[in-house]
Amino acid sequence: MKQSPSTGGRGRGGNKSSAKRRPSGKPTAPHKGRKPASRGKKPTSTPPSNGPIRLNRYLALSGVCTRREADVLIETGAVKVNGEVVTTMGYKVNAADSVNVGGTTIKPEKKRYILLNKPKGFSATSEDPRGRRTVMDLVRNKYREGVFPVGKMEREATGLLLMTNDVTVAERLGHPRHAVRQIYQITLGERISGTHIEKMLEGFVLDEGFVKATEVSVLDEDRRQVGLEFHSNRSRIARRLFEHFGYRVLKVDRVVLGHLTKKDLPRGHFRELTESELNLLWMSL
Repeated sequence: MKQSPSTGGRGRGGNKSSAKRRPSGKPTAPHKGRKPASRGKKPTSTPPSNGPIRLNRYLALSGVCTRREADVLIETGAVKVNGEVVTTMGYKVNAADSVNVGGTTIKPEKKRYILLNKPKGFSATSEDPRGRRTVMDLVRNKYREGVFPVGKMEREATGLLLMTNDVTVAERLGHPRHAVRQIYQITLGERISGTHIEKMLEGFVLDEGFVKATEVSVLDEDRRQVGLEFHSNRSRIARRLFEHFGYRVLKVDRVVLGHLTKKDLPRGHFRELTESELNLLWMSL
């Protein structure tokens, strides 16, 4: 389906004035790109059980470190199980075992998976070097577990952000292979060009990395409200995609993250994932 061209865009590659125009009326239907290439079969995962688990995973679940860092601790003899030093990779422990790291006995925390509808003006980080507000200020008094934001989201953007204390989930969601589906509603300062939409769907190299939209939709007759769907973990990519073509991006709002939506979640509010949502999350990793 063709997009109606625009003469108001500031970016490169605008349409010729002689191009045919769609009659004014309802906003144009979404452009759909080619089906993304298969990333290979994804591993099936389930939430941790109460049975024996590998020692490195036990340390990661406790929030002590990542699994890779846990392997180093185990290899160097810094970990004791029931009073005995363990250096064997793949060693498994039970919930009743006493695990000690550097003289401190540890226990896995209750895992929290929190969906936040982030307001504008909050950094999506655990700490801000300039002392500005972060998303931690919104949840700090609710959970004693050390939750932290997952993925990258610019300070001025709004919308869905996942927070957890599960290091394994955070690592997998941050890996390029597990780039989850994201849908943004973008507000532009200029009318978007149909030519630029086609280029976004075809894909191009941006900052030494290839980027490609899955779907682009014009949401209003003024052509300044745009829906954008893609799979990427790169920082500020939604904004940079439009700025590449010279548009002023006035607002970035993430309305869908994977299978999660903002339904019944007002701005600045948060909630824990339901059991079914958590199962879907694990299946996607």
